[in-house]
Amino acid sequence: METSIVVSGFGGQGALFAGQLIAYAGMDNGRFVTWIPSYGPEMRGGTAHCVVIVSDQPVGAPVVTRPDIAIVLNQPSFDKYESLVKPGGLLVVNSSIVTGATERDDIDVIYIPANKIAEELGSAKMMNMAALGAMLGKRPILPLEIVEQALINHLPESKSHLLENNLQVIRHAFKLAAVGHSYAMNGSAS
Repeated sequence: METSIVVSGFGGQGALFAGQLIAYAGMDNGRFVTWIPSYGPEMRGGTAHCVVIVSDQPVGAPVVTRPDIAIVLNQPSFDKYESLVKPGGLLVVNSSIVTGATERDDIDVIYIPANKIAEELGSAKMMNMAALGAMLGKRPILPLEIVEQALINHLPESKSHLLENNLQVIRHAFKLAAVGHSYAMNGSAS
C-alpha cells in the first residue's frame, strides 16, 4: 500500500518537520519512503510544504499531483490543496487559522484546532504535532507508537526539553480524531 501526503503551511509552522517525522517513522518501520521539501525564499513566514510517500513497495516516482492526504496548516495551503486531494482521501485542516470549509463530499475532512491544542498542552509551536496526531487518528498509515518513537529518536537536541509536551499534543489530537470528535470552524468542540 502506498500513501502520499502533503504537509503545507507557513515557514516556522513545522510543516517540513512533520513530514520528516512521517518519513523517519516509515523508515524505522521498514517501509519505503520519500520526503521532498519545498519552501519559499523566507524560511520563517514564507510558504513551506513537503511531499511524503510511505509505501510497502519501492516508490516509483516521488512526484505527487493528487495526494491521498493533505495536512493544511494555514489558509493559503487550504486554498491550494483542498481541491487536489484524491477522492476518498483525507484533508486535515488547522481550524485555528483556516477560516474556510470544504464543499467536497468525496473526501474525509477533519477540522482540528491545532494551535489551540498545542497552546493548551505546551506551546503553539507544537501545532504541527496536533495536525499530525489528528491525521494518524483518522488514517493510521503508521502506528502511533512508531511515530512517537521517531519523535523521540529524531527531535533536534535543541528541542529535547519539549519532547514530553510534543508527545502529549500528538496523543491528544490522535485520540480526538480516532473517536471521530469534530470541531466547529472556530475551534470549539461540537
